[in-house]
Amino acid sequence: MPELPEVETLRRELNHAIKGKTIQAAWVNWSKMVKPLTISEFQRKIKKLKIIEVKRLSKVLVLNLAGPLSLLIHLKLTGQLIFQPRNGQAIVGGHPQKDGENNLPNKFTHLVLSFTDGTKLYFNDMRKFGWAKLVDDLGVAEIVKKHGPEPLSKEFTFSYFQNVIKKYPNRKIKQILLDQALIGGIGNIYCDESCFCAKILPQRPASQIKPAEAKKLYACINKIIKFAIAKNGTSADTYVRLNGQSGGMLPYLKVYGRAGEKCRRCGGVVVRTKLNGRGTHFCRKCQK
Repeated sequence: MPELPEVETLRRELNHAIKGKTIQAAWVNWSKMVKPLTISEFQRKIKKLKIIEVKRLSKVLVLNLAGPLSLLIHLKLTGQLIFQPRNGQAIVGGHPQKDGENNLPNKFTHLVLSFTDGTKLYFNDMRKFGWAKLVDDLGVAEIVKKHGPEPLSKEFTFSYFQNVIKKYPNRKIKQILLDQALIGGIGNIYCDESCFCAKILPQRPASQIKPAEAKKLYACINKIIKFAIAKNGTSADTYVRLNGQSGGMLPYLKVYGRAGEKCRRCGGVVVRTKLNGRGTHFCRKCQK
């Protein structure tokens, strides 16, 4: 699943591709994708609306539309966005599927936005976990309420982070970092990388995190998220940018996806284990 840096990269490139376009029509073949609206309601309400700007809330893309509505898009595990210009090859973002940009729409296509200039935006999803919700300001506010402050935001202060750690002393630190209701946007990759940066084992109970360690972890989270955004995200689990290129963060990962390899800091061996069903990477030698 794309994390904050990957979704931010998609947001910037999608904003460049579709900002200012007017939706001529919407095609939908999977009713759950646009719930709570019916397909006909979704098609009627979105027709002729102009895209003012593409924004982001945590891992959710927000297409601000002219008037009171916004289209929220979450790619989830296998979501894929494909922008088809009037001429030339389609460009893919998210989780590309085999031949996903060819023969459109295909069996994985569940939503198509057709614009008045002849271009199109396809939303493919092999496992059908993704969604596209057409909501008003209250609907956007509901999404905001479900997410804690995200790294690099003014709301994500060290005081806030420290209070979260103190509030859940029995949770593993990785469980806290992955809880979107507490901190928005961090997923498996950047959680493991942040813990490595701070020399903290992901499975350490929050009660054992000392104030100095919490401060280091807080700094690492912000530093790594900022760097990953600058590198256009990580092309792990088949994620690519909307322009079809790979993100540039992969060579800079210290532990994620490197199980069995030497630690780049101490020469120990990177270990992969499971923590609450999530693959977790760390160096047992230099993380405590």
